[in-house]
Amino acid sequence: MSDPACPPLNTLKTGLACRCPRCGEGPLLKGFLTIRESCPECGLDYGFADPADGPAFFGMSLVGVIGMVGFMAFEFTVHPPVWVHMVVTLPLLTLACLAVLRPLKGWLVSEQYVHKAAPPEFSSVGGHGEGSPWKTRRKS
Repeated sequence: MSDPACPPLNTLKTGLACRCPRCGEGPLLKGFLTIRESCPECGLDYGFADPADGPAFFGMSLVGVIGMVGFMAFEFTVHPPVWVHMVVTLPLLTLACLAVLRPLKGWLVSEQYVHKAAPPEFSSVGGHGEGSPWKTRRKS
C-alpha cells in the first residue's frame, strides 16, 4: 500500500465492483464466487483473501431485514394467499441473496487487503507441557 504506483483506493468502490483492491483494474473473481490466484493487471497475490462465510451472513442479514419489511408491507396491504408468497416472495428473496453475494465478497476481500488480514498463527507459550505445575502426576 506504500507503493506510489498503486495509491490506496476506496474499498467500497473497488469491492462492490469486484476489482483488485490494489490497482482497481483487474478482476477479483473468476466464475460466480471463486477468487482468482492473483490479479492479471498488477500481479497482487490473493492468497490473503479468505472472507469465509462473511458475504453470506451479511447478505442474508441485509436481504432479511429489507425483505421482511417488504413482506410485511405486501402482506398487510394486499392480504394475498400463502401460495402467492411461495411463488413471488420466496424467489425474490432467493434472487436478492444471490445478487448481493459477489459485491459483498469483493468488499470483504478489499477490506482484508487494506487492513492486512492474515491467517491466524497460534503458538504455545509452554505452560501446559511436560513439567508444568498444572500437570500433576499421582504417585502410587
